[in-house]
Amino acid sequence: MEKLVLIFENISSVNRALIIVSGITFFWVIEGITPFKFLDYKKWRHSIPNFLLTLTTIIVNFFFAFLLVFAADWTNENNFGIIHLVSSSTIISVILGLLLLDLIGAYLPHLVQHKVKLLWYIHIVHHTDHKVDTTTANRHHPFESVVRFVFTFVGIFISGAPIGLVLMYQSISVIASQFNHANIQISNKVDKLLSYIIVSPNMHKVHHHFELPYTDSNYGNIFSIWDRLFGTFMELDKDKITYGVDTDLDEIQNSKFTSLLERPFKKWYNHFN
Repeated sequence: MEKLVLIFENISSVNRALIIVSGITFFWVIEGITPFKFLDYKKWRHSIPNFLLTLTTIIVNFFFAFLLVFAADWTNENNFGIIHLVSSSTIISVILGLLLLDLIGAYLPHLVQHKVKLLWYIHIVHHTDHKVDTTTANRHHPFESVVRFVFTFVGIFISGAPIGLVLMYQSISVIASQFNHANIQISNKVDKLLSYIIVSPNMHKVHHHFELPYTDSNYGNIFSIWDRLFGTFMELDKDKITYGVDTDLDEIQNSKFTSLLERPFKKWYNHFN
């Protein structure tokens, strides 16, 4: 486990980008073999705005990366954070670190963006995808990337995770998101078993249903424990799931990159006027 953390500590930006590309490619192929839903769409055309938003996420993370390194180095130089208080075992530290980073860096910002109206206007870009597939995983407005970064930054200080563990978490988080957004069919029994530990495809698709209360449920990304623990877990038959958001049903506008970039500004303007 220590060697694995060391590998991620020295991972290059190119290899991190390859993880993103490899994950999308793998699940893209599986979607064509065993789809969760038969989506009537031109897959490449649908993916264009999602890929462009993925690029903005990479750019934002690139510019803020040095702050993550600073936070991780400072906590470890000063033995600051829960990991340093609880355990000296590498395996326990890795598991605890992943759990804490997933809670603070993924579950909490996701929950907050659903509960705070002005932040929801940013996050709504992610929910306006009417054909949820693996490319939807990285369909985030650049401002959302900043929001998630702030929570991850705080999560490093609270957890005390070293930079190798932080980069491992981010890599697992990307793959987990691509997996649970992927339009792939898994047997209900297997999916249900997976959902007791990790966020499974069936579980996360409920979150993308276009109506409340289902939109405000299943916020987890890697581990499903947080939704079960905090009472935000919900189930819905896959045949009843309709993707999108009931306040923004214009599928043409929701498929335009420029429209998605402008969406928060228009929402904020209407909110205050």
